[in-house]
Amino acid sequence: MSVVSTRIVQIAALGLVASASAGCTQLRSHQGYVVDTDLVNSVQPGVDNRQSVLQTLGKPTLAGQFDQGDWYYLARDSRNLAFRNPRPNAQITVQISFDQKGTVTAIRRGGLDQVASVKPYGKTTPTLGRERGFFQDLFGNIGTVGAAGGGSGGGSNTGGGGRDRP
Repeated sequence: MSVVSTRIVQIAALGLVASASAGCTQLRSHQGYVVDTDLVNSVQPGVDNRQSVLQTLGKPTLAGQFDQGDWYYLARDSRNLAFRNPRPNAQITVQISFDQKGTVTAIRRGGLDQVASVKPYGKTTPTLGRERGFFQDLFGNIGTVGAAGGGSGGGSNTGGGGRDRP
């Protein structure tokens, strides 16, 4: 083999190794709110209201549906290798609670300790009660809808309205 062809093989091998190692590069991602600690610390309970929080921090990531409608600002940093599922590396949760007038009552912060790992149980969800197959679910109600004594589904001879017909 000549020196030139040996050099070409070495360069090709080096390029192949570089492209193969690029597939194993660790990927980083950020999701959610970009937290500025100075702005979050500037929000004070008893002083600020919904409008001032909106102007200072912006629109919340989530708004609570119950009670006074707390606002949540969420940020998560994740890492993963190639095709693997991402794993949270860091998380910041800021919960701002309001009273009935819209004044800030409390600010709570949380971190990665609030991430819950949910592992499904097999491929089915366990339920209470009897187990039924596909065809039992599909054809199990045949004959029960509108049958005599089967609920309030119009099985009376009165013709509706509770009056007898002449």
